[in-house]
Order: sequence, then structure tokens, then C-alpha cells
Amino acid sequence: MGGTMGVSNMARRDFLRLAAAGATLLPLAAQGFPAFAADKHWPGLKDAVVINNLGGISNPNARLEKFLRQKETGNPVAGMPGLALDPRALKDLITSGTTAINLTLGYVAGPMEPYEYSVSEIAKWNQRIHMHDAHLLKVWSAEDIKRAKAEGKVGIIMGFQNAAMMGDNADRVDTFAGLGLKVIQLTYNVRNQLGDGSMEAENKGLSDFGREVVERLNRAKTAVDLSHSGEKTCLDAIGVSNEPVCITHTGCRALANLPRNKTDDELRLLAEKGGVAGIYFMPFLKEDSFPDAMDVVRHIEHAVNVCGEDHVGIGTDGGTTGIDDLKAYQAVIDDEIRRRQAAGISARGEKAGVVPFIPDIQGPGQFQQLADMLYSRGHSSGRIEKILGGNFMRFYRDVWGG
Repeated sequence: MGGTMGVSNMARRDFLRLAAAGATLLPLAAQGFPAFAADKHWPGLKDAVVINNLGGISNPNARLEKFLRQKETGNPVAGMPGLALDPRALKDLITSGTTAINLTLGYVAGPMEPYEYSVSEIAKWNQRIHMHDAHLLKVWSAEDIKRAKAEGKVGIIMGFQNAAMMGDNADRVDTFAGLGLKVIQLTYNVRNQLGDGSMEAENKGLSDFGREVVERLNRAKTAVDLSHSGEKTCLDAIGVSNEPVCITHTGCRALANLPRNKTDDELRLLAEKGGVAGIYFMPFLKEDSFPDAMDVVRHIEHAVNVCGEDHVGIGTDGGTTGIDDLKAYQAVIDDEIRRRQAAGISARGEKAGVVPFIPDIQGPGQFQQLADMLYSRGHSSGRIEKILGGNFMRFYRDVWGG
């Protein structure tokens, strides 16, 4: 077991302070990790707890079919009937080895009223989970993640990617906690009443109301998520919170200088607080926006180098169903990017020709592939288990209890 595993929180914080003071950690390549060897298989996925800290349950191929039919006829095309989940997406989720997934629901952006829409989305997902209870269960505590693993199900962690639905009333934190929201992201890419998102040039930081919401989230045992936040908002929230905080899906700014990625200062302070950062499978891992699977590994290794191995996880920001015809699907992606840009919610790095995932690490085998790549580079089984889900499991136990 490498890194800081097994040491106390105080010892880990002392270690991180030394690093911050100038005792620079050696790059992992300098610690003896060999070059990637594709033939090395990690045997531990079946027994590992795999937590995707930002993901979805959808079939992009069905979306392509709908897009093409709508384009051909000029008329809207209905999606899956009622509350049913796409059978292939559900099968791929189970096959992938996912133990639990932080599923975005509720308001992110758009013309809908944020509070009403978010409450209705929670109700719909409660029904979906009940409808698919042979495969899914709702997560209320860390014990439910363990239960999902034991029963061969996937735990659904309900999360928001924007806190705009709080309005001007911090009491709503308790309402959402009572409805089973376990993770709340403070901002999306733009400014809301809590603080600035990552695309706000002014970088004003957390508002007074944002500070109140963070304090209420701590008391309600709801995880504070700082993904998409501006740098100052992120640093302010880490300082205000009395509990560990997380960044469910991000990359490392030191490797790709894009606003959606976090600086080493943000990552280091998050770790000092006992938090965890999840690395995503997104185009922001490379400044030209065309990363590959090896870039995912590089960002994970950099985060481990900065934070220590106890504070890094994964949050793919995607599903587990691969795209069958990437060339045809590009039209769907480009259309979505145009709409996001028109709405003013896109991030730098989103552009025509870029896909919002990593083409060579997608589908239900993505977690085995990632584990194999890490194992091939000399990472221990203990470290791989932590990155795949062990670290976020500890984090959720610390924040939620149970």
C-alpha cells in the first residue's frame, strides 16, 4: 500500500502541509512506475466497491436514433415511455461493476422554475427506482452502498449540479435532505445566488447566502460538491465548511489550463479537509479537447501526487453504454454544444468536433480498463480500490454517517 494510506487524519494533514510548504512530491513517473503495458489485467474489480461520483443511466444510441428520426420528419419524437429506463443502459450499468452512482437530477439550467422542477424530479426518480428495484436501490447512508454491493444492485445517490433551487431560503436544505438528496453542488458554470461558477471571469467567490447554505448542508449531513465552481468560490467553501467537501468530477488545471479543472491549491486544500476529488472522463483533460484514456490516468496520477492516494476517486460525468457509431453521433453532440453555447452555460473546451467523453474508454468495460491501466503502471491493488470507490466510500461515511 503506497502513499499516505493508514495514517491518521492529523498525520495526513501534516504531510500535505509539508508538501504545500515546498517539500515537493516526486512525479509518479519518478517513483518507479513503469510504462503502460496493455497485457496486465487487474483481477480485483469483482470485489471492489466502484462509485461513479457523477454519471447517468442512458443509451446514447437510442438518442441518436431519435435525433435522426426527428431530423427526417421535422417533428418531435417521444423517448422511452413513462418512467422506464432504457434496457441496454440498465444492463450496461450492472455489467460495468458500478456499485453506486451519483446521479444528477433536478434543475441545472433552463427556463423551468428550479424548486418545483427539482422536487418533481426527485419524485420521478423515486418511482423509477421502485420500478427497477431488482437492480437499483436508493442510497440514504454509506451502509446502503455496502448493501447494494452485497445484493448485486446499483445504489442511486441523488445529487444536484446546481443549488439555484434554494431560492433565497436556506431552509430548503433540510427539505431536500429529507427527500433523500445526498450531494449538492453549489454552482454550475455560471453565477447563481451562492457564488460564481467556473466560467465567471470576475471570480467573486462565495456569497453570504452561499456561506449560510454550506453551513446548513453540514448540519443536514449533505455532501458539499464544488465541481463547476469558480476558484475563489471553491476555496471559500472549503474554508467555510466544518465537514469534508468533495469535487465529484473534475480534472487538474496543472495538466490542462481550462476553467473546469481544479488548481493544485484547490486540490491540496480539499485533501487537507479530508475531502475527495473525482477525475472525469471528459474533453477538459486536454487543452486541445481531444484527450484519450491515458490522459485520464495522467490526471489521476497528478491528483494522487498532489492530494495523496486517500483523496482521489472517479466521477466520469457519463454513462456506461458505449456509442456504436461515433461518426453519426457527432451530429447529436454538435447540436447539443450549439444549444449550450446559445444558453450561455457551456464551458471553455466545448466546441464542434469535440465529444463529451473519452472515445477509447467508454462502455461497460471502462472501469476494468482504467484499473488495468493503473495496475500496468505499478499502482497497487490497494490504491486502485481506493480510487475506484474506497475513498468516496470513506468520505460519504464521514459526511453522512452510517
